[in-house]
Amino acid sequence: MAKNLILWLVIAVVLMSVFQSFGPGDSAGRQVDYTTFVREIGQDQIREVRFSDREITVFKRDNTRYVTYLPVLNDQKLLDDLINANVKVVGTPPEEPSLLASIFISWFPMLLLIGVWIFFMRQMQGGGGKGAMSFGKSKARMMSEDQIKTTFNDVAGCDEAKEDVKELVDYLRDPSRFQKLGGKIPTGVLMVGPPGTGKTLLAKAIAGEAKVPFFTISGSDFVEMFVGVGASRVRDMFEQAKKAAPCIIFIDEIDAVGRQRGAGVGGGHDEREQTLNQMLVEMDGFEGHEGIIVIAATNRPDVLDPALLRPGRFDRQVVVGLPDVRGREQILKVHMRKVPLDGDVEPSLIARGTPGFSGADLANLVNEAALFAARGNKRTVSMVEFELAKDKIMMGAERKSMVMSEEQKESTAYHEAGHAIIGRLVPDHDPVYKVSIIPRGRALGVTMYLPEQDRVSHSKEYLESMISSLYGGRLAEELIYGVEKVSTGASNDIERATDIARKMVTQWGFSEKLGPLLYAEDEGEVFLGRSVTKTKHMSDDTARTIDTEVRAIIDRNYERAREILTGNMDILHSMKDALMKYETIDAGQLDDLMARKSEIRAPKGWGDKDDTLKAEATESQNKASEAAGDKPAEKPEQVQQPHHSEENDKPQA
Repeated sequence: MAKNLILWLVIAVVLMSVFQSFGPGDSAGRQVDYTTFVREIGQDQIREVRFSDREITVFKRDNTRYVTYLPVLNDQKLLDDLINANVKVVGTPPEEPSLLASIFISWFPMLLLIGVWIFFMRQMQGGGGKGAMSFGKSKARMMSEDQIKTTFNDVAGCDEAKEDVKELVDYLRDPSRFQKLGGKIPTGVLMVGPPGTGKTLLAKAIAGEAKVPFFTISGSDFVEMFVGVGASRVRDMFEQAKKAAPCIIFIDEIDAVGRQRGAGVGGGHDEREQTLNQMLVEMDGFEGHEGIIVIAATNRPDVLDPALLRPGRFDRQVVVGLPDVRGREQILKVHMRKVPLDGDVEPSLIARGTPGFSGADLANLVNEAALFAARGNKRTVSMVEFELAKDKIMMGAERKSMVMSEEQKESTAYHEAGHAIIGRLVPDHDPVYKVSIIPRGRALGVTMYLPEQDRVSHSKEYLESMISSLYGGRLAEELIYGVEKVSTGASNDIERATDIARKMVTQWGFSEKLGPLLYAEDEGEVFLGRSVTKTKHMSDDTARTIDTEVRAIIDRNYERAREILTGNMDILHSMKDALMKYETIDAGQLDDLMARKSEIRAPKGWGDKDDTLKAEATESQNKASEAAGDKPAEKPEQVQQPHHSEENDKPQA
């Protein structure tokens, strides 16, 4: 279409030139010299004269006319002498613009309008260097085998996923090895996993290892405002891929175009469904596409159309999940290659302290640590910078400019001390690693836990211990200040504890009355196309029983936490004093406090300040200690190295 448009423009220019050449160019009559004009003036043959700059149009009495030009001569006497001497004087016409310049000047407004129209049409279709009318052309960007430098060595933390896709590389390198045995390589591979786990990186590594062309496109690039454009782009993309086969087509965020058909709500419309239908046909229709492997990535496999997931289209689903502790260590080593490290950096300890981190999170962690080192004008990145980076990512930046009164600071110290004591004394709970009353993000204080290992499932005992520790902060305030002065700081704790208790009853079968039945599906990520048709099969009596069971779990663990804090009031006061002095206490200091030592060690970097804090109990504390039998508290395994925390959010009241 672009070539046709240019051709029509050329034809228009040629026609305009012809019209100007054969138009009324001679209508002004013949041209004569200036001397003849002067002589005819004296002979009374001229009826009318018209002047236009130097051009003189003469109308004679016999109804003929001609044109002459006034000579450019400053000496009028010389001109008169020449005419009197019968010398022929000829004036030349002024220079006129060329034909092309005349055409350009007269047609400039029209050409400008055409240019603006082309610009807006390109903008509506995404531009990208394509013609103005190339709506149906594919927007897939092709990368040759030499452009892709990523290999499997650059991908870590997903060993099982790499094993699943390695045979794709073998097939692309040597297809006959599989074909001679009647085997057929999967035509489509769907990569499923949370955001940031490395799905796109793994697809590039496949292309880099196989040394084949790599077409990349996003699902949203197919669908535009014009009906039928998406389907046309799918056809064009597969046509390009056939010419470059064997090759890989990578479609990122395929859920943008592959959502379930017929949902009626949630953004579905005819254009998207036409695009999806064309993709279904291209992947497994009458025409085969040998040597083309389609790799798609999504973090919403639940909304994809079932026809897209069947064998023959996406034959294989590769789960790229969050890495475990060993995978996180490997990922950290990959990202640490470009960072000058200090000798004290231990990737295994950092990996242990970052459960739930994706590959993208770990890359951000290494980058933040490097930025901290750069701000400190250091030549290497040490463990201190990694600790600061982890605290910033998980808890937010320190709000050092925030002004807190002594009363608020003391209330926060008691709140966080309550979390820490309960977390240390309830069974099957992650060890408490660090407690801080320095405001971070939206929290006035945080209590951090360091899991001894990644948990893939949770026991009933662990869940109930979490509920008890979540209520530890509120209970500490209640025991110290009374019910009337409890702050709103426990709002997030209450929300999390209630959510755990309700899931224990409705989803995980931890209620003796209701048994192991599902009473409420995990909402997770809502897809309206399916959610609006759901019905809840639950009677009012069952709903009341659920509420009763949830309340029973909360009450049971609330009272357990109250008993633990009541029996360890001396530790609560001592921990509050330590937090008021140091603002942050670590695992070693927590061990000293829980063991009721008379003095505790100062945290690292305390400097010249007093390095001990006397844990002197008041008379009421001594009584509480005697009531507890002066028995040292249970001491869990000491955690010497940082990390990971589960933040107990305490928003400002």
